[in-house]
Amino acid sequence: MQVENNVIQIRGLKKSYKRMEVLKGVDLNIKKGSIFCLLGSNGAGKTTMVKILATLLKADSGEVILSGCDVKKSPEQVRSVISLTGQYAAVDGLLTARENLRMVGRLNHINDVKAKTDHLLRQFNLEYVANRPVSTFSGGMRRRLDIAMSLIGNPEIIFLDEPTTGLDPQSRIEMWKIIREMAAAGVTVFLTTQYIEEAEQLANHIAVLHEGIIITQGSAQELKSKLAGGAVLLGFGDLSSYITAQETLNGYSCKIDDDTLTIEVATDGSVKQMANLLSILNGTNIAFLEQKQASLEDVFLTLVAN
Repeated sequence: MQVENNVIQIRGLKKSYKRMEVLKGVDLNIKKGSIFCLLGSNGAGKTTMVKILATLLKADSGEVILSGCDVKKSPEQVRSVISLTGQYAAVDGLLTARENLRMVGRLNHINDVKAKTDHLLRQFNLEYVANRPVSTFSGGMRRRLDIAMSLIGNPEIIFLDEPTTGLDPQSRIEMWKIIREMAAAGVTVFLTTQYIEEAEQLANHIAVLHEGIIITQGSAQELKSKLAGGAVLLGFGDLSSYITAQETLNGYSCKIDDDTLTIEVATDGSVKQMANLLSILNGTNIAFLEQKQASLEDVFLTLVAN
């Protein structure tokens, strides 16, 4: 039975290739209309998991329910409510943007394909290149068209497998805007990425997949709060105190900034270590002290290193 508001439910998902275990028992619940991010290094099993959810690959065991449909028992029904955009844009370079959209619309038996095509060209800012061959498009334009084609069938769930890989910073920011707009319109977005900043910028819920298992999950803030410590940023009122502090803190993990006369010191979050820091720096001119929470990158690197 589908839990209320959980449009994706995964229980005990396993997949192996011969003797290599790729997924070792994944459990997840994803709410309707949310942006979910599966974060993991290359080879963590992200693409394998997406292929199983999108009915392109069979799991060895486990249960996957998408919008009330069982992936194993009713794959055709599942395909009617989902869409998948892979790592590489699946567009026909010989056709124009308009022709690509109309072709996919007809294959999906969409009523009034022309109106839907015109709407998506406007939504994805592709009107000005609508009649150009896609072979002349930039990577960012191809990716926008690819996602527009994925939406022509009005899917409830869209899988985006590393959608910004290879894009320049401006195109990546444009893609983030599109993803947010899709979620605001009620589409559930299942996003995989290896970019930590992307996960933090977009996701309501993040899960870290490492060596075939989910090692932690939650909002970005919840994940950061799970890692004790963080850092202390110390600012000094004069150059002499700044230099003295660097010598005194030899042995600590520090980041120094000569322009701002600041030192960031990694800590374990304990009162004892904080007291010790202030004690050994007694006599230096500390202009300010700021406690910094662990970043999502700190959490990720700590977890995958263990």
